[in-house]
Amino acid sequence: MTHPHRTISDRGVRARFLLAAAVWTVLVAAVLVAVPLAFAGRLPDPLAGHWGPSGRPDRSMPSSALALAALVWVVVVGVCLVGMARVRGEIRRAARTWYAAGLGWLGGFLIGTQAVTVAANLDRDDWTRAASLNWQFAAVVAGAFALGALGWLAGRLGPDDAPREEGPPGPLIDIDPRKRPVWVSTATAPWAVALGVVAFAVALSFAVAALWGLVPAGWATALPLALAGVIGLAVSSVSVRIASEGLTMAFGPLRWPSRTVGLDRIERAWMERRSPLQVGGWGIRGLPGMATIMIRGGECLVVRYTSGGQLAISVDDAETGAALLNALAARKAA
Repeated sequence: MTHPHRTISDRGVRARFLLAAAVWTVLVAAVLVAVPLAFAGRLPDPLAGHWGPSGRPDRSMPSSALALAALVWVVVVGVCLVGMARVRGEIRRAARTWYAAGLGWLGGFLIGTQAVTVAANLDRDDWTRAASLNWQFAAVVAGAFALGALGWLAGRLGPDDAPREEGPPGPLIDIDPRKRPVWVSTATAPWAVALGVVAFAVALSFAVAALWGLVPAGWATALPLALAGVIGLAVSSVSVRIASEGLTMAFGPLRWPSRTVGLDRIERAWMERRSPLQVGGWGIRGLPGMATIMIRGGECLVVRYTSGGQLAISVDDAETGAALLNALAARKAA
């Protein structure tokens, strides 16, 4: 929905943002390709690609891996930009800031990592003779966060979000006072389920390899992957139950954690269509009092609290759930 007070120049923010993001993507890719080519004759092959706690190189990689980072960057960012361009409507400030910050951080991290890798390997006849690296990694991370902060500020340029509408009058249905009606609905993100399963599978592989002594450092990889699997499955689905005690939300395949909002805290509810682009991505977006649980784009059950805050949850058949919630809240208030 376009706010009636928007101007033509305001609507041009979308085009300028996408153009700036595309230019930054091309610039980073050009640097990632040009630097290895410029120093190709002065780098060993393979070259040092990993440094241990002592600061000395302990693993090698083919020199072509330096340019591979450009391909990964272009594919990942390109897919995101194409997806943003295909979604109609304005790119709200919250989404612009997060995307711009992510582009700045990731681009800075890739360029910084490549720079210190090239510098450490420059004019060395063998990767084992590469220079030691210690504080340089901290500098790379700090530089990436600095570019991420600049991206955040750049994403905030332009008009603020259109004021959120108060929402349509909440639908109502007639319910038999002698019965206890219950409405249950869920939404699932297949990509999050796949992410969790794959992360667990890879973590298990590394754990088994570590137990057999094939990969001594396997536990250091298995534990973060297992944690990523837990997070992926936790945000893979949401279940909403509406009954006489109120609205209950539960997350993940185990339906934990869960939270219940009593009917006395609910003013009204309605159905609204939202996309991940509008709210800044997937997962729990926004701040308490104005949050969206975005599992998949489309129908969302929007609940307004008596305190004035709102919560939106992406679930199927949200209009029926809103109607029952309004009827139960009205019956309790009476």
